Amino acid sequence: MNDSTTTLDRPVADDALTRPFPGASPYDTYVHASVLNSLQQPLTEAPDEMGFLVTTQVMELWFTLIVHEWRTARVAFAKDELPAAMDALTRSRRALTALSGAWAPIAALTPAQFNGFRAAFGRASGFQSAMYRHMEFLLGDKNAGLLRAHSGDRAVHEALGETFREPSLYDEVLAHLHRQGRPVPAHVLERDVTRPYASDPGVVETWRQIYAGPQHHPHVALGELLTDVAELVARWRYEHVAVVRRAMGAKPGSAGSSGLAWLERRAARPVFPELWEARGAV
Repeated sequence: MNDSTTTLDRPVADDALTRPFPGASPYDTYVHASVLNSLQQPLTEAPDEMGFLVTTQVMELWFTLIVHEWRTARVAFAKDELPAAMDALTRSRRALTALSGAWAPIAALTPAQFNGFRAAFGRASGFQSAMYRHMEFLLGDKNAGLLRAHSGDRAVHEALGETFREPSLYDEVLAHLHRQGRPVPAHVLERDVTRPYASDPGVVETWRQIYAGPQHHPHVALGELLTDVAELVARWRYEHVAVVRRAMGAKPGSAGSSGLAWLERRAARPVFPELWEARGAV
């Protein structure tokens, strides 16, 4: 059969696909793509600045999703709804994997390429991200000084303050384990949740008992899922260190921090520390 008309040239059978929209498309009304696509406003002619802007904006969206899932998990743990909590953690694990992959467009910036637009963003710095601060507070990495830094923006400061004063995701995990009969120490359950979480020998023992017990117990699966989350957070932090080291070396950070050294110190802090320590005792 000789038919010179390709499938792409033929009329669309369903004319609903080509019927004019009465206003914005339903897709744009729901996704707000036109708003998202209007937010990239480079300040220089440097060819790499657009990639830097898009990368950081995409990361902010992943932060938002991860915070949503961790809050969902925290509420479920408080209600002792373990399957719902683990579902939310599983979704956050996928988002964390995507978050680490988001570094790719700017992972190989050379110092000259980064310097092409670095001065344009002045004292702006990723550590000023309020949504990332919500992430760290939810992980138990509380810091009153970093909360105070946002006091100039009332709405942001109030929202962060709520996360700062609430139990972290891990606090709710430990409270759940206690209600399920696990020997979580009382002083851990009653601690000041506005203080940074620190490893406790009694919690190490709790996780040791879990890991030394039946391997198909739901609490072992919970421990492994939390370990996945902790590892993915650590990987993202180390990817951040690698990108900064490659693009600017040990220069001071744009906001006045020590830059690379500051990032390295923060990256070295373990998330959910007892989960890692307990493994050597099993």
